[in-house]
Amino acid sequence: MSDFLWGYPMITSLFFGGIYLVYKSRFWVYKNFFYIFSQTFGKISSNKDTNESSISPFQAVSTALAGTIGAGSIIGVSTAIEFGGPGSIFWMWLAAIVCMTTKMAEVCFAVATRRVDLDGKFVGGPMYYISEGAKKPILAKVFAGFSIIAILGTGALVQSNSISESVKDLSGLPLNISGLVIIVLLFLVLVGGIQRIGAFAEKIVPFMALFYVLGSLFIIFLQRNHLADAFKLIVSDAFSSKSLVGGASGSGVMLGVRWGLARGIFSNEAGLGTAPMAHASSNTDHPVRQGMWGAMEVFISSIVICTMTALVIITSGLWQDPNLSGASLTAAAFSKSFPFGRYIVSVSLILFAFTTAVSWCYYGERSIFYLTKSRKITAAFKYLYIGFCYLGAIGGLKFAWNVADTANALMAIPNIISLVIMANVFYKLIRDFDFLRENNGLGDYSWTFDNKWKDFFKKYI
Repeated sequence: MSDFLWGYPMITSLFFGGIYLVYKSRFWVYKNFFYIFSQTFGKISSNKDTNESSISPFQAVSTALAGTIGAGSIIGVSTAIEFGGPGSIFWMWLAAIVCMTTKMAEVCFAVATRRVDLDGKFVGGPMYYISEGAKKPILAKVFAGFSIIAILGTGALVQSNSISESVKDLSGLPLNISGLVIIVLLFLVLVGGIQRIGAFAEKIVPFMALFYVLGSLFIIFLQRNHLADAFKLIVSDAFSSKSLVGGASGSGVMLGVRWGLARGIFSNEAGLGTAPMAHASSNTDHPVRQGMWGAMEVFISSIVICTMTALVIITSGLWQDPNLSGASLTAAAFSKSFPFGRYIVSVSLILFAFTTAVSWCYYGERSIFYLTKSRKITAAFKYLYIGFCYLGAIGGLKFAWNVADTANALMAIPNIISLVIMANVFYKLIRDFDFLRENNGLGDYSWTFDNKWKDFFKKYI
């Protein structure tokens, strides 16, 4: 079931759904790429304003990136190269470029349909824009239900297991001790809610991303004699009729497309619907302004982080070794020219997995609250999630991972359907922002679905 859902049906749905959003937005992301960069990373200091009801735009994107940049950014890329050849990276880039618009649309809708909760804080996400925006309340509940299953599996079990295994590899620390350390650290971060999560994310995410990028660049520099050949191989293999990984003639292109598109889509979670829950809490004056951070989130996770992994592996030449795969291929590639390179991989895996676990707990709380409207049940979920993290750390409930993968796919389906339904609203939001931009104006930081954006969703055509 999981393999089928995450095969061609899901890949093509997300990819062509993204292309439709690109077309309906009049290619806005690509026409305004440098403007987007100038308004996001070009103004980081001015994007750190927060208040009691929200977190800063930078904290929001850091929280989203914490949940997006995970073990898949390291292991998933090596799997794509293993099965799809170096040409899969070309298709990964193409998918990531499309996904910049998909993620921007998700974030725009999350901000435009957000509400103020009982504690006076902004809340939003796919549950709200599927229900209020696309007028599909049943699909919204389906999304929330499957997201809880996926979050307990992907966010708790998988990430904590990656952490404990990496710690054991580095220090020999027993899995049960690692599990106890993980749950204590998680509790310290999660007990403060979205404000503490945002404050934690804005400090750790830039550090971990920079650590991995600089470490990768150092390895690539040591293997620089093969860098030009690596880029040539990525492009030529993307259109090769014969697979370089041993497939039959004619299979190379399809394998590269399948694995490259999959990695380009899933490495940034565009279309999955998780990250918009963090962005909805941002202190922003307009949905499109926060949406620009969504586009840059994809750029960082797929174009930057995943490309670093790919270039290290391809320049090492070890991708052709049939005895290496997944994490072992990545570790071997990092260690070929620098004996301590495997520590870059292990430390990065620990950081990436821990921050993912933190963010996904928040996503689970939002889904639980949407379904139950109970703060007590939502608070109880946090402790259930931490308990699942311990089980994952000691290797328990591994059978649930396939269930989590299936739930991930089933939560993406109602999300992408709603994005396509609301494509015209996306362009209406863009036009509204462009009007403000042309007149050097700002929106209002207190705007929500009820006091501003409801009229935008009345008609889709």
